[in-house]
Amino acid sequence: MTPEEFRRLGHEIVDWVANYRATVGARDVIARSAPGEVRASLPASPPLDGASLDAILRDVDELIMPGITNWQHPGFFGYFPANASLASVLGDYLSTGLGVIGLSWQSSPALSELEEVTTDWMRQMVGLSGQWSGVIQDTASTSTLVALICARERTTSYGLARGGLQQESQPLVVYVSAHSHSSVEKAALLAGFGRANVRVVAHDEQFAMRADALALAIADDITAGRRPCAVVATTGTTTTTALDPVGAIVAVAAAHGVWVHVDAAMAGSAMILPECRWMWDGVEGADSLVLNAHKWLGVVFDCSLYYVRDASHLVRVMSTNPSYLQSAVDGDVKNLRDWGLPLGRRFRALKLWLHIREQGVAGIQGRLRRDMRNAAWLAAAVASARGWRVMAPAPLQTVCVLHEPPGISGEALDRHTLAWVGRVNASGLAYLTPALLDGRWMVRVSIGAEQTERADVEAVWGLMQRTANG
Repeated sequence: MTPEEFRRLGHEIVDWVANYRATVGARDVIARSAPGEVRASLPASPPLDGASLDAILRDVDELIMPGITNWQHPGFFGYFPANASLASVLGDYLSTGLGVIGLSWQSSPALSELEEVTTDWMRQMVGLSGQWSGVIQDTASTSTLVALICARERTTSYGLARGGLQQESQPLVVYVSAHSHSSVEKAALLAGFGRANVRVVAHDEQFAMRADALALAIADDITAGRRPCAVVATTGTTTTTALDPVGAIVAVAAAHGVWVHVDAAMAGSAMILPECRWMWDGVEGADSLVLNAHKWLGVVFDCSLYYVRDASHLVRVMSTNPSYLQSAVDGDVKNLRDWGLPLGRRFRALKLWLHIREQGVAGIQGRLRRDMRNAAWLAAAVASARGWRVMAPAPLQTVCVLHEPPGISGEALDRHTLAWVGRVNASGLAYLTPALLDGRWMVRVSIGAEQTERADVEAVWGLMQRTANG
């Protein structure tokens, strides 16, 4: 492809994306494809000869788009907000077009230093002290894995330099809640703790981890000859956005030298609002935390921000220094290869930088407050409607609801719930995700798509009522 061909087709793709965003509300929210349908529409073998980009873009429209669930749709209320502001899209495009890789500071100085600047901007925006240092990872799953590996090594006095966990005389224990994200258990398993050493701590009626139950679990493990290692507290659980009491958990953990990792992947963005920072009171006593800029904040996926209060633990565990990457300035710079699992990294800071600069802190705050007002409106509407119930507190932008027709309970109610939410999703007008809460199905309404306004929330509430009662 020549630069001139790239220029023409690049303009076409930008126009295509702009048109898609302008008209996405007119599309069905959820993909209509049957399993295997997209795959069957594509050749089973790679082409021998190249094709024009014009023909390939036609295939995008005809073959790929029918299999796309439209996350940027104003009727998208599933999972979590995954906003991708157009400014951050352009930042991602710049990163891809530059094609640079951050193996070391010297391999792309601007890549490393813009990441330092943007993660520090975010530190200030969410009200963290200057003790914290950040780095961009791909996802919260990776960030949590890194945190638990660092916890493991601090607890074992860096046993990786000796025989690793195989030489430890006491099993190491990780403490989680039943409402912790599934990636937490996965990280604990990949870090070598073993499922038998992942302790589920009891939660309260608001689905938050109980600090007193954590203290009892730690005491029991010490008595049994096990060694407490790490606890993962969640600010904004996936199912209900429940808020674990970070300060109380930190106090319990500190008494035993236990690492505290705060999973604020979803709710961390809300800390840009000073009135929300009570939600993670005590976070300054934690050891690490993660927030996903690629969720509610609005940066295009993937852009997960991982912060540590003492970077020396992270660097000691993750550092690598092959001769071909060494330079005379290594002692004066931050080599981001020492701050995570991969050796190389994309220029992700560009999309975070463009997003913050284009919207400004005030612009981001205004959108988050809009979403929280809309969630509060929906929670009040559900609570006042006959036969409907709000199943959990809604401190942020997710409302958990249940429709209870007279005389239906137990498994029959579960079937009713899954049936009506299935009909909502099949309508193409909105997308909601059901989830289990203490063993029973309910429906999550996650408000926060960039284009979602009060009228869209009112519309989905009307659709829910018509569908559930129909």
